[in-house]
Amino acid sequence: MGLPMLRLENITKRFGPVVANRGVSLEVQRGEVLALLGENGAGKTTLVSLLYGLYAPDEGRILLEGQEVVISSPRVAQRLGIALVPQHPELIEAHSVAENLALGLELPPFFSRRALLQRLQALLQDHPLGVDLKAPVHRLSAGEKQRVELLRALLSRPKVLILDEPTSVLTPKEAEDLFREVRRLKERGLAIFFISHKLDEVLGLADRIVVLRAGEKVGEVRREEADKDLLVRLMVGRGVAPPPKAPPPREEVVLEVEDLLVPRHGFPLQGVSFALRAGEVLGIAGVAGSGQKELLEALAGLRPYRGRVRFLGSPLPQDPARLFALGVAHIPEERSTGVVGGMSVAENLALRTYPRYARGGLLDYGRMEREAEDLMRRHRIQAPSPRTPLRTLSGGNVQKVILARELKEGPRLVLAMHPTYGVDVGAAEEVHGRLLDLVREGGAVLLVSEDLDEILALSHRVAALHRGRLVGPIPREEASRERLGRMMTEGRA
Repeated sequence: MGLPMLRLENITKRFGPVVANRGVSLEVQRGEVLALLGENGAGKTTLVSLLYGLYAPDEGRILLEGQEVVISSPRVAQRLGIALVPQHPELIEAHSVAENLALGLELPPFFSRRALLQRLQALLQDHPLGVDLKAPVHRLSAGEKQRVELLRALLSRPKVLILDEPTSVLTPKEAEDLFREVRRLKERGLAIFFISHKLDEVLGLADRIVVLRAGEKVGEVRREEADKDLLVRLMVGRGVAPPPKAPPPREEVVLEVEDLLVPRHGFPLQGVSFALRAGEVLGIAGVAGSGQKELLEALAGLRPYRGRVRFLGSPLPQDPARLFALGVAHIPEERSTGVVGGMSVAENLALRTYPRYARGGLLDYGRMEREAEDLMRRHRIQAPSPRTPLRTLSGGNVQKVILARELKEGPRLVLAMHPTYGVDVGAAEEVHGRLLDLVREGGAVLLVSEDLDEILALSHRVAALHRGRLVGPIPREEASRERLGRMMTEGRA
């Protein structure tokens, strides 16, 4: 097969008493896609961080084209030809798309904005992942920001490309555009690490698949030898069943939205009307940037809006704290907006209910941490202790913290956007189970997701947003991936 482009030998990385990677060895060849699978906290993110110079291994070595290398920083990684598309976009929000892309280019001093746009347009002419170069990043959706990160990585013309959950917030069409680009890069001889929780993507794109569990490599298979059942058993040690069907909704209306208008950049969200009943999941799909984020943020009290919105028969307050006290939970699009990284796991789990821990003007940290330990067990949040800083957790475990906090009071309404974003197949099964348990008890879920399989599996009715307008809802029995795709892209049911 020849000399591998990149090889890891017996890599071990510890964080205090926690062993994140233990004796991991793997390699990727030129023109090969190597998929890396594992549950949240299995060690995938740590391994990626070692490859990109964010951490140094405690044991083992890294070889690039047969030569041992020390990757001491991301700049060194880039000079060696290693590019990373991170799971969470790391863009400068105040700058334009073009200015963010320019950070990955070598440009002469005093390069004009006009010349920059011309240079980028020429470089991106053949790329399928088009973006508005003049748009400010802070106005982009999560999916659009991810596309900018992808383009920035490709502009550096890397030898090794690391894709960390690149399709988490992409639509099926955007994901297929990405896969075409990955196959093209593979034909050009790039070595590609592909990290994903979506088994269909892994089986459709990877040449080989490596599975991590609890920081150790537990399996390696070629794509033609693998199937979903095998990969799930390697990842979680058991099979995973599809979510059970929820019973029919009740008559009680939990949320009533009439002629909602939310101002935003581009097409405003307007004319949106629907009713959501107790015991119902209403799934809403849409191409990134179609107004999904604005819809949920308006209903969660985070954006001004016009129109009539009633919760359990009364006008919906436009105050997040009052909404939570009334029984409205919110799972945000970007998990970074739902947590405080510098705080502990226990403090983040208590963010919505801090007053209950106050005693004589001081916080009762003992009680807070005891309750946090219980939530950590129930939601399988992997962290050394409740005092662990949240920023040290994997992305999937951060998502579990948000879910545990928002669902712990038994809300009547859950406003959920990408609730299984970045979580593994076993954790996604648990999330779906908790949402369906809540629905069986009379709660209601407004589910916004770009994972069409998730929407079709959980929802009683489905709808789509197209250029700020709602298409549908239609009964789940009348929906299919193809029909949802038309609703998302053509605005017709």
